[in-house]
Amino acid sequence: METQLLPASPENIALAAALLQRGEVVGLPTETVYGLAADALNPQAVRKIFAAKGRPQDNPLIVHICDLSMLKTLTCEPPKLAYQLAEAFWPGPMTMVLPKADCLPDEVTASLPTVGIRFPAHPAAQAVIRESGLPLAAPSANLSGSPSPTKASHVYNDLQGKIPLILDGGECSVGLESTVVAVREGAIRLLRPGGITVEQLSAFAPVEIDNGVLHQMDPTAKVASPGMKYKHYSPKADVVIVDAGFPDFVSFVNSRRADGVYAMAFDGEETMLKVPTLSFGAAGDLSSQAKVLFDSLRRCDELGAKTVYVRSPQKNGIGLAVYNRLLRAAGFTVVDKDGNPI
Repeated sequence: METQLLPASPENIALAAALLQRGEVVGLPTETVYGLAADALNPQAVRKIFAAKGRPQDNPLIVHICDLSMLKTLTCEPPKLAYQLAEAFWPGPMTMVLPKADCLPDEVTASLPTVGIRFPAHPAAQAVIRESGLPLAAPSANLSGSPSPTKASHVYNDLQGKIPLILDGGECSVGLESTVVAVREGAIRLLRPGGITVEQLSAFAPVEIDNGVLHQMDPTAKVASPGMKYKHYSPKADVVIVDAGFPDFVSFVNSRRADGVYAMAFDGEETMLKVPTLSFGAAGDLSSQAKVLFDSLRRCDELGAKTVYVRSPQKNGIGLAVYNRLLRAAGFTVVDKDGNPI
């Protein structure tokens, strides 16, 4: 299959919509990461997502909409709190897990009674949904397990020859997948952190952080959100998170110099490190860390890294999302300043 990489112009948005209506899959930009979209109501089309990505069938998909009227057709009696959150954070990087309507096939929901719904902020994503007239199931547009794509070129590198079209809408502004919350009246359960933070959500209801956000889950467990169960976001290199202050991080990394050893640290810190170092944002700027994290992980492979030692980020605000993605990229390998597992 030939894969076209085209700018997200009105003509090419119409082309993407026509392909989706015919049951094809399309790579398209959102403000979080690039998504691999298919008609969420067409089981055969949804199966093409899993085939292109090599994605496990028990990993549910998020359905993308472009107005609140679509929420009512895809879910069953959303609680009042869901509409309050939608008013506050949609369009934007938040997914709500709600009881699903019968129209959604099991291929989308992994046979669960719930579905994740999101209203993306990117104008090209909204335009494709509107032009096609379809709710779109769309996980990240990458090979399953690899770092998520924040540029159209990332999608092309992973899925060239597997899908007919990628729309280029520029670099993603958030850079991490959406916050996923299970919503019931008076309570929010955080299943995956993202651009909408615990602190923001807490203004509406108490927030419980699911154990799977920071801890490895039982591989046989069923999960309501993508990104909870499997190793994700990982380059080919072994990733190790070093949970230590900067002086101890420097000592740890410099004592392990060898061919193929790299570090990931914050802007300006590379001057103290004696191994090749990639930056993932500024130490005090959590949004910048989120925006460049996946690109930095992909560059590790481009440079031939074998082991990557990563400076642990803060675990508050969007920093919780950055840490969550790094945990999965590292397969939950976290060590202290002496190399002892944490």
